Amino acid sequence: MEQPLFGRRLRALRQERGLSQGALAADVISTGYLSRLESGARQPTPRVVKYLAKRLDVPVSAFETAGAPSLARALAAVASAGAGDGAETLVEALRTDDGRVPELRWQALWLLARMRGEQGAHAEQLTLLTELAELTDELAAPDLRARVCTQLARCVRVLGDVARAREYAAQAVELSGQAAVADRAAALHALVSAEAEAGRVAEARSHADELCALARDAGAPAHTEALWALATVCIRQGAFGDARQALELALDRLDSHQDLALWMRLRLAAASLYLQSTPPLVEPAAARLAEVEPVLALVGTELNRQEATALRAHLAFAEGRFDDARKLCAAVEPERLSFRDRIRLEALGSQLMIMEGKAEAGFQRLHQLAQAASDARNVELAAEIWRGLAETLAGQGGKAG
Repeated sequence: MEQPLFGRRLRALRQERGLSQGALAADVISTGYLSRLESGARQPTPRVVKYLAKRLDVPVSAFETAGAPSLARALAAVASAGAGDGAETLVEALRTDDGRVPELRWQALWLLARMRGEQGAHAEQLTLLTELAELTDELAAPDLRARVCTQLARCVRVLGDVARAREYAAQAVELSGQAAVADRAAALHALVSAEAEAGRVAEARSHADELCALARDAGAPAHTEALWALATVCIRQGAFGDARQALELALDRLDSHQDLALWMRLRLAAASLYLQSTPPLVEPAAARLAEVEPVLALVGTELNRQEATALRAHLAFAEGRFDDARKLCAAVEPERLSFRDRIRLEALGSQLMIMEGKAEAGFQRLHQLAQAASDARNVELAAEIWRGLAETLAGQGGKAG
């Protein structure tokens, strides 16, 4: 019953059963006391140990095992829990794992990395994926290495490093040459995204066409994501008509019953692309955001909710509802967004500053954001920021200088 081992074991048992601290404490002990027990700050009394064992339906001896559950048990708990549940159980199990079964550790790292990505904790996700890459090399599994490289490409692109994203994606494409269609499509999609953000739009378009051809007979979800990638590249090329055609085809291709989460993400992407058009396509963007609103509560992650709020801010600005745009900008947690979405949101905030009469501060901030985009080799994003500045100044009739 020594601390902190008792507290770790108590927390793991509670989380395995899906209980909150309040539910476990009930009206017998306080949640504050239970929290201190789990953190190791308080030593449990025999009476409390018996109460907790009864509530958790375990013998008292269950608390005497050392620390966290095994990886196998933690994986079983996560697999049987709801989406996104069990992250801390995996963290604890990984911390005490002796590494004797690398395949189990690989699976736990993979699941935890995915959870962190859905939460918008991309820096932590990168740490997990880096360890996954090293472990994959030890396992000498090229197919697993291709999947990890694909996820690394997506993660570092979200963090703003498009050069590394392109390198990882190119590795993934090379390694997935003989893999299943789904793995090859995922690798190509990551490469298209990295090339598009790096301004290599001709290469991105070529790979997007290859991706669409590959995914055409691979089922609606795969073909939908391929069309989504193609639409993104068309936007970068300024071919807004082609982008809208590809996007509308993707929207029609996927039924919500096939993959509700992808259905929701696609509509968020559609709203984003509509708002990036010149001029912004306000009505279809508003329609897509309205469609996803009830679905966000069902299957949306925290990252999805932050993305939707940011898009509503851009929509409010495009509609001339500047007060609403300011409030929505303030409601977003920018650290959860991708590098690109964060820069675009901060640029929107700077444009609003200029419109408020704070021209010098707004201009300086836009200059810093454009420089950050250029330093990340995201030329297209930097150009978008300068274009937004020019449009804001034109709308102000040159008053801001």
